[in-house]
Amino acid sequence: MSAPLGNDFATGNAGGRPTLYRNEYAQQAYKLCLLGHTDAELAEFFDVTEQTVNNWKVEHEEFFESIKRGKAIADAEVVESLFKRATGYSHDDTHFSTYEGVVTETPTTKHYPPDPTALIFWLKNRQPKKWRDKHEVAVETNGVQRIRRDEESGDIIIDIAPE
Repeated sequence: MSAPLGNDFATGNAGGRPTLYRNEYAQQAYKLCLLGHTDAELAEFFDVTEQTVNNWKVEHEEFFESIKRGKAIADAEVVESLFKRATGYSHDDTHFSTYEGVVTETPTTKHYPPDPTALIFWLKNRQPKKWRDKHEVAVETNGVQRIRRDEESGDIIIDIAPE
């Protein structure tokens, strides 16, 4: 005889609320990640908490793999675009013109020069020690400085005392 419904100690009853996860979520998550969605945005889309999305990633391997694959492809496309933007690139194009009612189609090549902002962004992230804005400079002093204002004249006086 099986245990009565609602018995938390019954064999095969994991207890808790049934999962909201559906198998089609893996494909939906993949497509959303291709569009650049974060885990928080996935949670909003599926109308669950971010912790629930994290739980699904642990419990459903296909869900985790689809998210990982979608994010990797999206990131790779962005990296490729940033690299092209930073180094400059050319692409084939077509120019259309009309003269006396005749449309002419002319193949052309468009060139985009390197973008300094993209270059700086790339270098700061790839080689932060060489390209960071903050540079540490070591300064040695020969004494302790004390800054004060002269009571009578109001002049600022800097005292340097040897160490």
